[in-house]
Amino acid sequence: MDPSPKSFPILSYVMSRLPSIVGRRSETPVERDIEQPPVDDSHRRPLEAVELVERMPRLNNPELLAAMVASVSDVAQTRSVLQTLGERPDHEAVDDARARIAEIDAALARDLEEIVRAPRPEEADRLQWRAEREKECRARAERERRAYKAVIQLDEMHEAYDNLLKDAEERLVKIYRSAEAAGGGADGSRAPAARGEDEPVNEEVIRILQEASGKCPERVDLSDRRMRYLPEDFGKLHGMVSLNLSNNQLEVIPDAIAGLKCLEEFRLSSNFLVSLPDSIGLLSNLKILDVSGNKLKALPDSISKCSSLVELDASYNELTYLPTNIGYELVNLEKLWIYLNKIRSLPTSVCEMRSLRLLDAHFNELRGLPYAVGKLTNLETLNLGSNFSDLQELPPTFGDLINLRELDLSNNQIHALPDTFGRLDKLITLNLDQNPMVIPPVDIVHKGVEAVKEYMAKRWIDILLEEERKSMSQENTPRAGWLTHSTSWLNNMISGVSGSISEYMGTGAKNRDPLLDQQL
Repeated sequence: MDPSPKSFPILSYVMSRLPSIVGRRSETPVERDIEQPPVDDSHRRPLEAVELVERMPRLNNPELLAAMVASVSDVAQTRSVLQTLGERPDHEAVDDARARIAEIDAALARDLEEIVRAPRPEEADRLQWRAEREKECRARAERERRAYKAVIQLDEMHEAYDNLLKDAEERLVKIYRSAEAAGGGADGSRAPAARGEDEPVNEEVIRILQEASGKCPERVDLSDRRMRYLPEDFGKLHGMVSLNLSNNQLEVIPDAIAGLKCLEEFRLSSNFLVSLPDSIGLLSNLKILDVSGNKLKALPDSISKCSSLVELDASYNELTYLPTNIGYELVNLEKLWIYLNKIRSLPTSVCEMRSLRLLDAHFNELRGLPYAVGKLTNLETLNLGSNFSDLQELPPTFGDLINLRELDLSNNQIHALPDTFGRLDKLITLNLDQNPMVIPPVDIVHKGVEAVKEYMAKRWIDILLEEERKSMSQENTPRAGWLTHSTSWLNNMISGVSGSISEYMGTGAKNRDPLLDQQL
């Protein structure tokens, strides 16, 4: 059974009700309005208590109740500290801070080496002169490090308190479950038997390993077998091409999995995995990886080494970030599913996934997209729905996604589409529901995707014409033919020639106007 608080639906209810049931009294007396009769709420408390005790009958045990109240207090205090810390820096910012510190340290080492080699002024004492120079260099390096160290320290504090919060919540769940298992104990010390190599190995796994001594099977399907662990010997099946371990109870994948050198398809969905082994980066032929429906907190940095990956499904986990360099090496990735996670930002390296055709990141906590997202010119399907109040705008380069066909931006807080939106000529499906849209107006949105594209295209031309007018008035050097060219281009757009925008905005340099390029 899943020990996490997420799987214990009564947890939040307990935290909101327990203190009132125990009957803690406020140290500050409640002031009452003497002109109003006292409100008798005695009938409410018993109803709440009865409801909770019906759901959790072991709460009649005073020892159990006291232990759970103490755990609730720990959870509340830890959450309070986390709120005080403020927003946690994203993973890319932390990685960048570490890289900058490493650069500063390397520069300091070079400076110190130069001081040793530098000639000493004749009138100065050699040791004193060197000490002063070294002190200045170290002080300067420390000043440069200070801001980056603050970022790292803040992230470490968040990590520490996140772990404390998790432990406190799990302890609260464990206390009650142990009481149920032991008939009312409150110490939470009795835990389920650990899963490990002492448990019997699935018979089909044994059969496969025995048959592998003769000829290694290329495709193995062990889904829905209630497997709790995978033997290390599985890493010896070097010729295996496809392995399906979905819908089991696996908590760990052994490092020996790196031995599957020929593996192209690896399915691990719907297990209890909290991490993947670093050795997964050695699967250089892996094309499809499905780890959806687990409890992964992060993907290993080594996953960037799986350079043959074409499809990666990491949806429905507990991810808060993607590896910083994931996009620099997964250049063949075509489909990426990361929905139903807690990701706050995408690393800038994602913009280097030039082969990407599908990106599904709905139901996360995204606050925006990397500025260079327009580089994903092969992207056809993009789902950013249900990031709610976190997602409020799109970058100006969004209009460079010239092959985009399906776009879902529903359930966010987007007020305006980027001015370049009208360039998305191939867009045929657009969902803007539940956004406080101003640009384009709601009545235009209700008319459908073509109306939105036409409105944004006209708006873009108006902006360009206005900028040109301002530029000409400032320079007082009107350029003949520009206005005529733009007006003709706009007329073509209105008459239904949707290719006009991409024709002018494209890479061809034959008829391009340098001044308009400058404005773009």
